Order: sequence, then structure tokens, then C-alpha cells
Amino acid sequence: MKPAPFDYYDPDSVEEVLDLLQQYGDDAKILAGGQSLGPLLNMRLSTPQIIVDLNRVADLEYYKSDGTGLRVGAMTRQSTLEDDTNLRTTQPILAASIPYIGHRSIRNRGTVGGSVAHADPAAEWPAIMLALDGTILIRNTTGTRTVDASDFYISALTTDLKPDEILVEIQLPNWVKTSGWSFIEFSRRHGDFAILGVATYLTIENRRCTKSRIAIIGGGPIPIRTSKAESMLIGETISDELLKDVSEQASKELDTDSDMHASADYRRYLASVLVSSALQEAAARAGESGGQ
Repeated sequence: MKPAPFDYYDPDSVEEVLDLLQQYGDDAKILAGGQSLGPLLNMRLSTPQIIVDLNRVADLEYYKSDGTGLRVGAMTRQSTLEDDTNLRTTQPILAASIPYIGHRSIRNRGTVGGSVAHADPAAEWPAIMLALDGTILIRNTTGTRTVDASDFYISALTTDLKPDEILVEIQLPNWVKTSGWSFIEFSRRHGDFAILGVATYLTIENRRCTKSRIAIIGGGPIPIRTSKAESMLIGETISDELLKDVSEQASKELDTDSDMHASADYRRYLASVLVSSALQEAAARAGESGGQ
């Protein structure tokens, strides 16, 4: 199929983009890498009157570290981060997750901002944003605002973004050296969307867990943090029995349904298995970094 007719704009500044969004509102759609929007247009699941292409907005393609952490412009390509070997030390869970995003040809075009804003519940970036307490910088013609990742995802493919706003940057805090991490994803084939995926992040000091994050994708209409399961780890010494209880609690926090890929019961079972494995791996890495 071919897309329904639309008017096309390719501005070269953020200000021009925002002026167009203010003018057209809900009638406009942003085109970033096009890896998600393109198929929706071709299948006429999305029929916007206006397409605003960001690919000439050079100011949105960057990433840099400062005193607070890593800042990534919305139009930064997935493959640009994948090819930076320094991220394996400065943001290891991010570096480990990017190769799961589709295939290399998709990562060459797909953008960080596009993935975060598209809000597919099985996509990798939302899990990383939740596990690392990421924040999202949003802008319109009147100013900017910052939203925590935990408040950004509303429902399937729906976020806190307003029709006149664009996501301009994502922010991840500095890596804590006593932290451990894991990213595990289960899919039918490499490059497919996850049937279920888990990102875990633990900080361990004096053998006790002082911070825990468990983010799950593919387990419901939005990516989630299993807050009750996380709280069970705080102040505790990691043990096999504790991790078993935590993983079972995490599976109970999923709001999942059956579909053509897996039943709800299977996803809950898979969550308990993957969360247990991910926490064991994260705890081991925290120990290697001197946290235990």
C-alpha cells in the first residue's frame, strides 16, 4: 500500500519545527528515523495531513557527557551510540541494549528520540530510561519542560507529549561505580520485538542493596517498573531466596494480556525467570565493582 496524501515540510531548525506544530497541532506527525512511522503510513494505520521531517535539524543530533550525566539529542542515530566503545564503561547497560534494537540497517536510521517518543511497549529504550531514572527534555514555542521517564508513558503508543511539543533530548545520570546491571530480552528471532525484556540496576554498599530498579518491556500496554518488587531489595543482602521472592512479585505486577505471540500466563512465568536471572547478573556485577 501507499500512504494517504499529506503535505510535507523539512525545516532546518527547532524553531521552524515548533512553529509548524503550533500551526497544525493534531494534524501533524513528526518524522525522525521513519522506522516506526514509515510502516504505519504505508499501511494507512496513520493518516496525518502534515509530515514534519526532522532530518535536516542538525541541532538535534548530538550526545555528550557533562557533570550530571549523558545527554543525547533526539535525532542521534542508534548506530552512533552503538559504535562508541566508551559507552561500555560509562553507560554499560545502554551499550548492551542497543544491539537488540532491530537490525543494523534499522539502527543506522532509527533515532533515540523517535524510539522513546513512539513508546512501543516492547521497545528497548523505554526500559533503559526507566531502569536508569532517565529524564526527557520537551520543548514548544513557549519554553521547555523536563519529564521523568516514569511519568512519560501513558498507554500503548501514547506519551505525555502534547501536539505542539517535540522531544529534544534524553538525559541519563552519571553511572555509579558500585552499581551492577543486566539487560535480558527474549524474542522469537534476533531483531524481533521482545516477547518480554528486563533491565535491572542495583547499587550495593557494604553488602546491602541501597537502590534497585526493575524495568520490564513486553509485559503490558506500557513499559513498567515493578516498584513493589524493587522495594523488597532495599536494605537487604542479596540471596537466592530473596531473588526468588522478588522475581515472583515482579511477575505479579504485570498488566498483560494474551496475544498471538504468548499467553498472559506465559509472559508472567517468563518475567519471573528473566527477572531472577537479571538480578543475579546485576548483583554479581555490583560485587565485581566493589559493592560487596
